[in-house]
Amino acid sequence: MKSPEKIGAERTKRAIVKLLKHNGAMDAHQLANELGVTAMAVRQHLYNLHEQNLVTFKEAPKTMGRPAKLWSLTAEANRLFPDGYANLTVSLIESMKEAFGDEGLEKLLEIHNRKQVMDYQSQAPSSLSLLEQLKAFAENRTAEGYMAEVIENPDGSFYLVEKHCPICEAARACTDICRKELEMLQCILGDNVEITRGEHIIKGDNRCVYRIKPEETSV
Repeated sequence: MKSPEKIGAERTKRAIVKLLKHNGAMDAHQLANELGVTAMAVRQHLYNLHEQNLVTFKEAPKTMGRPAKLWSLTAEANRLFPDGYANLTVSLIESMKEAFGDEGLEKLLEIHNRKQVMDYQSQAPSSLSLLEQLKAFAENRTAEGYMAEVIENPDGSFYLVEKHCPICEAARACTDICRKELEMLQCILGDNVEITRGEHIIKGDNRCVYRIKPEETSV
């Protein structure tokens, strides 16, 4: 049976991982303030997580003193979050490729994409403003495990940020899935917006970030 100290330490480590997943890179003092513990205690947990290859750090220069360590999650940490039945999904993709070939798999993805578009459009109809559409979409994606949020930019554009990908392993096995994600978002929001993806989990980033720019703000 685990001691109360070990249970408390594991709970704090899980909280650190969750904060880094939601907020991105943070230093020990920021984490300590969020958790209500000392920075020294946080550092001990961070070094332990580092030994497990779950976190990494970059040094950020400060005006005075030693550089600060900015901690972030590694790709290995994705296993701590829902994976959408990764092994089963990957196996099914491989089986579909074998049974139907690449063209058959493409058709199946198109059918799935159309159903997704219809489902999301019912929750985020075009009668809403673009911001309302994005917030409704993000709410649905969060319920599916994507940890999504919308950020408004001063130039009138928006960022749709997805901090987790519950279908990451499936997307690695079939890169068309990610392409379909972009097509799906374009179908939902319409042709009067420009959508580009900057950060991308599959490419090694800690999140996927889509920039949505209405046509009237184009320069």
